[in-house]
Parts: sequence; structure tokens; C-alpha cells
Amino acid sequence: MNIIEFGDCRETMRRWASEGVKAQTCVTSPPYYGLRDYGRDGQIGLEETPEEYIAAMVEVFRCVRDVLADDGTVWLNIDDSYAQNKQLLGIPWRVAFALQADGWILRQDIIWSKTNPKPEPMWGRCARSHEYIFLMAKSSDYFFNGEAIRGELNKHSAKQLLSERKVRKTTKDEIRYKMAQSMYGENATQMSKPIGAMFSGYAELKGPSKKSVWNVARASYSGAHMAVFPLELIEPCILAGSRQDDIVLDPFMGSGTTAQVAQNLGRQYIGCELNTDYKPLQDKRVAQQALVL
Repeated sequence: MNIIEFGDCRETMRRWASEGVKAQTCVTSPPYYGLRDYGRDGQIGLEETPEEYIAAMVEVFRCVRDVLADDGTVWLNIDDSYAQNKQLLGIPWRVAFALQADGWILRQDIIWSKTNPKPEPMWGRCARSHEYIFLMAKSSDYFFNGEAIRGELNKHSAKQLLSERKVRKTTKDEIRYKMAQSMYGENATQMSKPIGAMFSGYAELKGPSKKSVWNVARASYSGAHMAVFPLELIEPCILAGSRQDDIVLDPFMGSGTTAQVAQNLGRQYIGCELNTDYKPLQDKRVAQQALVL
């Protein structure tokens, strides 16, 4: 595929659905409620009430569902807003619950902990330094490659085990077993495959399962709006949610970060964007061949 079309994403995705287009996963960050005016008629995010914004989100993701594979997933990044009376609106969870009520399986909430949060003027509360990513599935039998996003093995533990091998001449399989046990606990003895068969070398051990708090710095991109996806935030979503050559969808493509990461990881991409001013940025991003972090 590898296309980005301009216009209302709902209209574009309805046409794609009629043409039989299917994406394996959707990774997206829609405009946040009441936070930014992108200067385009029909833009989402400037509705009069939170309820109208949530209704728009439900409509968008009904269209996403129509172009998503039966075992597909959605990774939805969304932040909260405050009312004029300083009350937190709870937008992320209100959207998540509305989508759940509309038939999506709300599988997990992931916390994006920003290691370099933007300073904000505020009084009477702590500075916000996180956003949400909701993992949702179209059906209970969905594709998820957890092995692709395992953390790196603790270097100290590996070094200690290798040192033990030199002193006690521990066999390779014993060391592999201990490494696996450090990751899986006592369940290492109950694995369906022998440890030696599973791991042909220490480099193949990728460490523990990825946790639900992701420490990732905010990103900037020359010429783009302020709300830019960090590459490091998108990469695990695409790795876990799709296979090589699968199609990754972003109905709010913005400067094209999702397209760039999908391409760098050997996937295809399709996307929608309302603001035509972003086309030069998108073209530049998808032309980049740099490896993802």
C-alpha cells in the first residue's frame, strides 16, 4: 500500500473498507480534546463538549474496525484535558470506555512516562508527565507478538553467570537454564521445549516481558506541530501488533512518524491526514532510511 490520503479520515476509511483494504494494526494519536486548533474545517478536538468529542472518536474507530483484520489491534495514544473550572475531564478513560461499549476489547492501559516532560504553568497540582496508550483488540483471538518486544537481559546477571561458568565449568545448557529461570521463574522447568533447543546462544535471550510503563522522551521534528510521536514509542506497538509486510494504519498521520517507523521495520503503511501542510514532512519522513532506535 504505502499511501497517505488527505481529507476526513472517516470518509477515507469508509472508501477503503468498500475496496476491501485490510490493515493488521492501527497505531495512532488523535487530536486531544480542546488543546490545539489546527486551522482546518471539520477537525476533531474542538467540539463544544467532551461528549461530542467522544462520539466523534467512536465514529472514527468504527471506521478503523471496518478496515482492520479480524485479529487486528489498535494502539491509541491519548492525553487528558482540563475544564475551565480547573477540573480534570478524564478524557482518555472516557474514550476508552466508550470504545469498549461499542464493541472493542480494552486489553490494556500503557503509561507513557515522559523522561523530559514539557514545563507547564499550573498551581495546586503536580506537573503532568504521562499520557496513555490503550491496547484494544477487534476480537479476543488477536495477534500479539510479545517476543518481539522483550527487554534486554540484565547485563550484570549475564556477566555473573558467565563468570560462574569459568570458575565451576558449568555447562552451556545449565547457564541457559539459569538465564531462562531468571526470566520465567520456576516455570522454566515446564517449558515445552528444552532450554538448549530454545536458545542457541546467549545473544538470543531477550530478557523479561515488556512492562506497562514506557519511559520515553518527548520528540520534536523540524517543521512539525508540537504533538509528534517519538519513534521509540511507536516501535514496540508495530513490532508486537504486526508481522513483516503487514499494513499499519494511522488515521491521524500528522508528520508521518508512523509511516516512517512502519517502513523501517519492514511493514507497509496507510494513513489519513486532514492538514495538507504536512505533506512535505511526510514525504521527507518516508524517504528516510535510518534505523529505528
